Amino acid sequence: MDRRTFIHLGLGAAALGSIPHNWNMNREKTILGHGNFRYQADPSWGTLDPSKIPVNDCHEMVIDRKGRLFLLTNETKNNIIIYNRSGKCLGTWGHEFPGAHGLTLSDENGEEFLWIADNNRHAVFKTTLEGKILLELPWPKESGKYTSADQYVPTETAIAPNGDIYVADGYGAQYILHYDPQGKLKNVFGGRGDGNPHFDNAHGICLDTRDASNPTLLITERQRNQLKRFSLSGDYISHVHLPSAYICRPVIHGKNVFLATLVSKMPWDSRSGFVTILDENNQCVSVPGGNEPHYENGHLQPLSQSGNLFQHPHDVCVDSDDNIYVAQWNSGKTYPIRLKRV
Repeated sequence: MDRRTFIHLGLGAAALGSIPHNWNMNREKTILGHGNFRYQADPSWGTLDPSKIPVNDCHEMVIDRKGRLFLLTNETKNNIIIYNRSGKCLGTWGHEFPGAHGLTLSDENGEEFLWIADNNRHAVFKTTLEGKILLELPWPKESGKYTSADQYVPTETAIAPNGDIYVADGYGAQYILHYDPQGKLKNVFGGRGDGNPHFDNAHGICLDTRDASNPTLLITERQRNQLKRFSLSGDYISHVHLPSAYICRPVIHGKNVFLATLVSKMPWDSRSGFVTILDENNQCVSVPGGNEPHYENGHLQPLSQSGNLFQHPHDVCVDSDDNIYVAQWNSGKTYPIRLKRV
């Protein structure tokens, strides 16, 4: 295995090819979103020279306590690109994650770590922020749910306050695997099927600690446009239906839940995505890049794309000033788009 090297790089020349093909520069004055969640788009944020620092699918982003943004791409020339908030590249690492898909940041007694879910390698990896692999969780043969590695295709992780690890097998058999901090399997729940507590595309998972006395898991069921809540022991609690929103993973920021919506209509490459924002009561309050949310008799009406800024948003990252960074899948190898809160 190629041992990664942490490389400090200056910002390359911004490549015009990294700006969305359908972007009109006059749209920089356009305000996206609704209510108290409105944004101005900066599509040139973070653009780099693709001959030096390329991306393929920009799958996910996280931000550390220093304000550095870590972008995960399945481009093995540089699986991780590190930005500052102004969009300057601070460094890159990673060559061994061809199926890099899920990226989670954890804090253990003041030290931060990354968790990478790799579709192609059928495994999850814990690394330092500089890229040293500390732990590998391979396919869970001990669960009794799988007979071969190829049946297990993890998409995301969530880390509990006690260090327990939750892995969503979103492209595989749809189980949620619960491990202790050392990687010993403790529990398995979910699985493919109709109704609750089963899943069809358990794509994303996160820990919801907004109620500090009662932390829970939020898990997206992308194929059915649902966000499901479970206890940490795997018991189904409730769900929120977001019609026509094929959501990726939930991201908690303050009292709100932010969700990249990959598409709002089929096929999967329909370039019809946007960002969805929920309040603390699970009400949809803003849809940057989409239609204004509307409820009838207490039910959210179908969401759809408005304008064509986004193609396929796959993840969002929110900074301390409430700006959003949107990473996209299958979108012409474009770099993330920054939405500045206004």
